Amino acid sequence: MKKKIDPLIIGDLCIEVPIIQGGMGVRISTSQLAAAVANCGAAGTIASVGLAPDTAENRADVPKSCREHLQKEIRRARELSDRAVGVNIMVALSNYEDMVRTTVKEDADYIISGAGLPISLPEFAEGSSIKLIPIVASARGAQLLLKTWKRRYNRFPDALVVEGPLAGGHVAGYSLEKLQSLKNEMNVEPLLEISVRDILKLVAEYEKDYGISIPVIPAGGIFDGKDVAKFLKMGAKGVQIGTRFVATFECSAADEFKQMYVNANEDDIVFIQSPVGMPARTIRTKFLDEILRGERKGFTCNYQCLRTCNPATVQYCIAKALIDAVEGDIDNAVVFAGTNVSKVKKIVSVKELIDEIVTDTVEELNKE
Repeated sequence: MKKKIDPLIIGDLCIEVPIIQGGMGVRISTSQLAAAVANCGAAGTIASVGLAPDTAENRADVPKSCREHLQKEIRRARELSDRAVGVNIMVALSNYEDMVRTTVKEDADYIISGAGLPISLPEFAEGSSIKLIPIVASARGAQLLLKTWKRRYNRFPDALVVEGPLAGGHVAGYSLEKLQSLKNEMNVEPLLEISVRDILKLVAEYEKDYGISIPVIPAGGIFDGKDVAKFLKMGAKGVQIGTRFVATFECSAADEFKQMYVNANEDDIVFIQSPVGMPARTIRTKFLDEILRGERKGFTCNYQCLRTCNPATVQYCIAKALIDAVEGDIDNAVVFAGTNVSKVKKIVSVKELIDEIVTDTVEELNKE
């Protein structure tokens, strides 16, 4: 009988509990949460976007402020934990290269990069041993990335996160119409399972041809040990979980934000077309009702955060709405969440959450 789960091995990085905590911005996945997760044997992830408070001093030099606050978070996580800590960096960020180079310089264990295909990531991390983990949605995207990295940089990803359509926040690789249709269908085609199966097959070919190892890590809608065991049985080496880590004591979000998770039901989930240029899954708020009615929220762009955002034409500032959320101003907020948020019933410690998932996973793996 299996008594524990096999660790997630990414190169020379050994993650005892094969769970990567998702990098959730803005200021949800900070050093406090990442270190708590790492100390439990899993992998803790800091989200690089939106770490700097909106002050006149920070607005005077936004790139410098972003860089310094990311440095501060990585260093604080290192003070709190000596185990696996990495950073999630969105490709859509206007300062993407700077955030990658800063993370490399601060000697984080890994970079997870999505919200666009991170084609240039190896260039910005050249000469470093940091683990590079792209987020992909399909075998087609994975194939393009694998071929391009091999041709341009003669290297491969250290692992792949495969994100499905049930993820919270920005969902790359799917249209708004597709996400809405999935919510309304009774017997939803398991798109994540299909993508994972196809990417496992693709990766196996590369592993055989080049003598390498590329662990596949599913993400999006993974809630409990039953979900984890299902993907491990398919051949995945670990999973990424985001939503459940919001409802923990160690998460930096305001209590009002966490309570939105505890109180949410399935009908509270709505989809928006974000100024990022991608659809996003959120919990309904007064602010979102106004946005969905077509109201435009006037604002001054203080953040310069996204290459894909045009402040003159977008309906609202996504950065401000996410900051309002994490600070507890829910009526003016966008509250990102995964599809299974309605299953969250209480706020627990990170240790209690991970212990529960691990125990249930082992139990599922031992079933015939």
